[in-house]
Amino acid sequence: MPPDKKSGLYGVSGVDSDLRFIEEAAAAGNKRAKLAIDLFVASIVKYIGAFYVELGGLDFLSFAGGIGEHSAHIRRAVCERLAVFGVKLDRAKNESVRGESEISAPDSKVKIFTIETDEEQMVAVKTYEYSKSHRA
Repeated sequence: MPPDKKSGLYGVSGVDSDLRFIEEAAAAGNKRAKLAIDLFVASIVKYIGAFYVELGGLDFLSFAGGIGEHSAHIRRAVCERLAVFGVKLDRAKNESVRGESEISAPDSKVKIFTIETDEEQMVAVKTYEYSKSHRA
């Protein structure tokens, strides 16, 4: 594997760059994998907190993309850290969600959603738009 591919989640966990494998390793007791997850969650929370201050509040929180759509663990960990902002996750919905859905608890001050995304299609669309606008 090229050196530039051994950073980030892979570099910290020593397992893989795919969060599914890192979560498995953390569940099996791998301390580096757990650290990678903790750092990943902390990074997400840091940015949401910064946006919260910049925007003066938080009405909606959405989880999208491969990790956001498929990792109940990451969604739960992020929402637990954001409880200070009134974020409250419905644990049962979070664990069973498939596709687009609201997963916030009824008494959450912030509406929480999972959003389906087709990342490959978005890359293709953006590439096409770029190539169309940069033709000679």
